[in-house]
Amino acid sequence: MIVVAFDDVQTLDALGPAEVFASACRRLGEPVYRVVLASTGGGPRRMSSGITAHTEDLLRLRPTATDLVIIAGAEEEPIRAACADTALLAWLRRAHAIVHRLSSVCSGAFVLAATGLLDGKRAATHWSACDRLASYFPSIAVDRDAIFVEDGKLWTSAGVTTGIDMALAMVERDLGAAVADSIAAHLVLYVRRPGFQSQFSDALVAQTSSSDPLGQAIAWARGHLDEADVEQLAHRAGLSVRTLHRRCLAVLGLTPAKLIDKLRVEQARALIADRGPNQLSKTVAAASGFGNAARMQRAFVRQLGMAPREYRSLHGGETRRRRPEKILRST
Repeated sequence: MIVVAFDDVQTLDALGPAEVFASACRRLGEPVYRVVLASTGGGPRRMSSGITAHTEDLLRLRPTATDLVIIAGAEEEPIRAACADTALLAWLRRAHAIVHRLSSVCSGAFVLAATGLLDGKRAATHWSACDRLASYFPSIAVDRDAIFVEDGKLWTSAGVTTGIDMALAMVERDLGAAVADSIAAHLVLYVRRPGFQSQFSDALVAQTSSSDPLGQAIAWARGHLDEADVEQLAHRAGLSVRTLHRRCLAVLGLTPAKLIDKLRVEQARALIADRGPNQLSKTVAAASGFGNAARMQRAFVRQLGMAPREYRSLHGGETRRRRPEKILRST
């Protein structure tokens, strides 16, 4: 298993998945994976955390049919440099024809896209980079919501920690759910997130400051979900409905109506997580401003790819508290 790195690589992008695969070896007591950190030219590479790590020379590594390759992400400048590294791109193209899986974490998708291997494929990246990935590489079907995407032997994950979710899914595919679950429990992860789970709205909303008219309107809507609508949102932002529409698209990539729906789903998720699996759907729907359970279900399926009942089984407070203990007993 080869983790592709370069200077200023995001530490967690590289080491998060690496720890998952190393944990599989420890749990089974055998070297089912061998983790290698590599870069073009090899040698010491500085990570985003300031840590310097030794890397093997990627160009001297000969990929095999059982190999998994993961391209870690970084901030814009290091990614631009990696995309311009012709030796790296050539190695990845050669590896694609041989290896078992070729994947990326976060903005590492740009490096994978630069090889041309993602053309005509579905792919995920960090929510803040989806527009740029779609703009720079229009032949890629960018999935703006997925935690990770599998398209043939190509796997791509969204931002930072989702590389861990993707790695766990790969371990499950290779070694079974029990091994993946035991690793998740050991790493103190409440739940393994499925690939179709949405990149939730928290980060989208967080980018609007309280001094921004849109941020003020969002703060009001969160406290008045039962009465929030597009006209009220525009009024609270001091904007016309048309201007609000343009600003929401520019800042959040959402229409005002979809923004309100995201805020309601966010509230419903919090209620389900805090109050446990026995919370009634109609009660959650009313407290989240949906009005009825059917409307809430449609919003959940659109945004998260699952119904409230499925979400409750994964994230309900009681389920989360019991699950790691159950997993550890089974190993």
